[in-house]
Amino acid sequence: MLVVTYSEARQNFASVLDTSKKDGIVVVKRADGSSFRITPEIEKKSPFIGIKTLANIKQEEILSALRETREEN
Repeated sequence: MLVVTYSEARQNFASVLDTSKKDGIVVVKRADGSSFRITPEIEKKSPFIGIKTLANIKQEEILSALRETREEN
């Protein structure tokens, strides 16, 4: 975990963000002793991305299957 001062973070902000993305957390400390964590947001992706191309299934077929599954429950 990288710990930097506010001034260092401000001067090298792109690098701080890159480190956060790679390592998970960067802590920024201020002169008054307070500290802050910079963490990357987790990208939320649909579990259905790529299904159409991998299985050669049309969107309507996927939606129809989902509707049928929901009706069964």
